[in-house]
Amino acid sequence: MRVVGLDLGGTKIAAGVFDGERLLSKVILPTPKEGGMAVVRALAEAARQAEAEAGEKGVAIGLGTPGPLDFRQGTIRFTPNIPGLVDFPIRKLLEEATGKPVHLENDANAAALAEHHLGAAKGERSSLFLTVSTGIGGGVVLEGRVLRGERGQGGELGHITLLPGGPVCGCGLEGCLEALAAGRALEREAAYAYHRPLSNQELFALFEEGDPKAQRILLQAARYVGLGLASLVKAFDPGAVVVGGGLALNAPEGYWDALQSAYRHYLAGWEVPPLRKARLGGEAGLLGAALTAYLEVRDGSG
Repeated sequence: MRVVGLDLGGTKIAAGVFDGERLLSKVILPTPKEGGMAVVRALAEAARQAEAEAGEKGVAIGLGTPGPLDFRQGTIRFTPNIPGLVDFPIRKLLEEATGKPVHLENDANAAALAEHHLGAAKGERSSLFLTVSTGIGGGVVLEGRVLRGERGQGGELGHITLLPGGPVCGCGLEGCLEALAAGRALEREAAYAYHRPLSNQELFALFEEGDPKAQRILLQAARYVGLGLASLVKAFDPGAVVVGGGLALNAPEGYWDALQSAYRHYLAGWEVPPLRKARLGGEAGLLGAALTAYLEVRDGSG
């Protein structure tokens, strides 16, 4: 069985034909800056090109997209980086444009699904995935399926509150894990400490040189991630915990050591699930989108 995966991002659309184990093709198109219906047309074109490259047609489409989703209505409630997608009926419009059934998934949940079935948590009955990059997202997979929650809000792991009264997050609340430990948070702390803008790569280099300010900023962020993961383990008790994202995977080894140390410290007395680095890299979102459709069709629910 072949399906098409579509991964919608703020700057690019990735598409590929998937056979249940691997991608048979991969196509990248730019995300139209005007948003709205232009995005639907670009998604449909990306799917068409992916099928042509693979020489195979898909029976359904899995779409991974940012923003809160209404899964019952098949709509994108809003996306922060793509205009014209407020209460947008993406499922209906894409089905009309392609003639195929479309199955939606949040982009971070899609990556969690891919790491569970094909990546670092393969073989586990359940897993928890956290991506630490510009922002922080993630997902929980139980018995092979993403936990979406009653209202589709499940898996917003970056918005658990760790420090009431702490820095304000992009979601509007304060003290979220994302506001404390994401890439934007590190840049905020570095700009304050060094009195100038500083990229995360520059911060990593200063950390490696033993600069005390860089050490404090990165190690504090790593400890917050470890604390957050330990708290989530107590809530979900997953078989394994997977950490991905450009910041976490590219940070100096000392960052990872501090993260693991905090993770174990805040799980003292508990059985500790293995903590692993993500394996699928930038293809996780696309693979997870395709898996969303594959599992729905395979199990007869779509």
